[in-house]
Amino acid sequence: MLTAADSELTQGEYELFRRLIYEQAGINLGDQKHQLLRARLGKRLRAGDFSSYRAYYEHVKADPTGAELSALIDAVSTNTTHLFREPQHLQFLARTLRAQLEDRKWRAGNRDLRIWSAGCSTGDEPYSVAMTVDDVAGTQMEWKILATDVSTRVLAQARRGLYETHRLGTVPAQFRTRYFRRAAGRDPAQVEVSPELRARITYAHLNLMRESYPFRHGFNYIFCRNVMIYFDRPTQQRVVAKMTAHLRPGGYLLIGHSESLNAIEHSLHYVQPTVYQRATL
Repeated sequence: MLTAADSELTQGEYELFRRLIYEQAGINLGDQKHQLLRARLGKRLRAGDFSSYRAYYEHVKADPTGAELSALIDAVSTNTTHLFREPQHLQFLARTLRAQLEDRKWRAGNRDLRIWSAGCSTGDEPYSVAMTVDDVAGTQMEWKILATDVSTRVLAQARRGLYETHRLGTVPAQFRTRYFRRAAGRDPAQVEVSPELRARITYAHLNLMRESYPFRHGFNYIFCRNVMIYFDRPTQQRVVAKMTAHLRPGGYLLIGHSESLNAIEHSLHYVQPTVYQRATL
């Protein structure tokens, strides 16, 4: 079992983990995260009764299921999120979607509406997007949301759609009663997202580092917010290029307010800060 005497993460071990995390998740830890990684991984070592960081590394590499790799990425990832975070993006979605629904040419070229929440974390983003779309589009057209994350842990939490009532403070008042209900048989301080809204969202595990994304249909909107902040420029460029390929003509890519595409080459048109659009045909 790991003890205080042998809990040091050597520089060589740090480089092994750093390279693995970069290759598998695109997260660039840099040279200054040694102690952070040591603390985050120490919990995994204690949970699995590993004798050293090197033993844990070898276990992650040898695990054929990929479960421990996922746990490793979970340990080093930051899953900070809340409902209706960065509401300007949701206001943009509502505004542009209303205009699109009134545009006969757009309706003729878009039989359905597809949205991708990339790096969806615990589901706050896709549920916020779903509420916004349902409020605007309702049943005017078929619409679906794909929500993906590299973390199986947060995906499991997202699928449940359960929230403590105090977390609804950022949700517009008219949406709280429409899209949430008391969670039957659970803590009275908990509510759940309505089944009708949950049915609009498909959750799936996806690593943005894979060579290509397995999508047959394009997306009208891609939300990839506060994800690429952890990537270096070459990784950002590769991810944006792959996402652009899956945007429908005229589709939008929305990134986090602390992010920008200014430093990379891409084919998207700037719309407003953190919003970019693929050219229409």
